[in-house]
Amino acid sequence: MKPHISVLTIGVDDLETALRFYRDGLGLPTGGIIGREFEHGAVAFFDLQGGLKLAIFSRANIAHDAGIMQSARSPTEFTLGHNVGSKAEVDAVMQRAIAAGARLVKPAQKTFWGGYAGYFQDPDDHLWEIVFNPAFLPAA
Repeated sequence: MKPHISVLTIGVDDLETALRFYRDGLGLPTGGIIGREFEHGAVAFFDLQGGLKLAIFSRANIAHDAGIMQSARSPTEFTLGHNVGSKAEVDAVMQRAIAAGARLVKPAQKTFWGGYAGYFQDPDDHLWEIVFNPAFLPAA
């Protein structure tokens, strides 16, 4: 198997609130919510780098679609990492996220491994790490 993840879907409690946070607050490009005509189909996709998509989908609809029970939020199950090109960009993204309604978890600071990073939680408690890691600089 060649690893190729094309969509990362995160569960949200309120699709409209999550849409506003990611589209209006963080500025991620999207066509908005689609699939409203289906009982369990409303979803929004955001364009990321290299064709990768971030999707937001109701937690209840994920559970329904997968045929499992809906579980409680757990912000430590995974983190979403956004590597940027400088310490100043880390600070700018963190400030933008907080202004959009994110909750500051750990202010950006020097890391033990020589980088610079901070954490915030989005309105659905997903944990985001905004990081400047010179070893993983994003493509220009």
